[in-house]
Amino acid sequence: MNFALILFCLVAATGVLWAFNHFWARKRRPVDASDPWWVEYGASFFPVILAVFLLRSFLVEPFKIPSGSMIPTLLVGNFILVNKYPYGVRLPVINQKIIELNAPKRGDVVVFRYPPDPSLDYIKRVVGVAGDKVVYRNKKLSINGQEIVQKKTEDYLDRDRLYYTPRFTETLGAVEHQILVEPEAPSFVSQIVRFPNSDKCHYNSEGMSCEVPAGHYFVMGDNRDNSQDSRFWGFVPDENLVGRAFFIWFNFSDLKRVGSFH
Repeated sequence: MNFALILFCLVAATGVLWAFNHFWARKRRPVDASDPWWVEYGASFFPVILAVFLLRSFLVEPFKIPSGSMIPTLLVGNFILVNKYPYGVRLPVINQKIIELNAPKRGDVVVFRYPPDPSLDYIKRVVGVAGDKVVYRNKKLSINGQEIVQKKTEDYLDRDRLYYTPRFTETLGAVEHQILVEPEAPSFVSQIVRFPNSDKCHYNSEGMSCEVPAGHYFVMGDNRDNSQDSRFWGFVPDENLVGRAFFIWFNFSDLKRVGSFH
């Protein structure tokens, strides 16, 4: 469902009613006559819907986490806010960038339109930017020949499955975050699909390596062995970016996570 398009249509429809009533119909009614209900409701909703549309299109947009690919940073059912401004101003609905600002950095958690199916929104962490050589072999990440250190910390308990997973801290750029790595899971990448610039990636029994092309990003989930990400379906083009996730505003299962993001 294209919610931005639905909002745009509502803004247009209520805006027409507001303009019709304000500039024409009201002036032709008797002074003591009330507005028809359909004009009154449509015109009164216009400023509210317009404000929501502008806020959602240019500043912040709410999302709900649908899967466990970003555990332990984000849990299934977390409601988050995404800042749409840092990576440039884009026209709503068509998503055309009109003002260039900053580019995503390694470590940013970004929401983007899933390249194989842009109708879906995905959320992952940026691991590689244009020009980087990203290597993930034997569950170890290296960027441009430098291995990213994984520091062991307390195991993560999945309370639904009563299952412990080894947890590590990792630093990408200036961002320290936690990841999960399952030692029993295979190191090789399975179920690879053909994707644009796939010639820049190489796979073997130990994992894979990719050189990130210009205007693209390599993303991975923090739940490394339970994430369908750039290892499987390729790079995220800049035009697919929606924004940077920065705030958990609600969580039904754990209210202590509200306001956190780490």
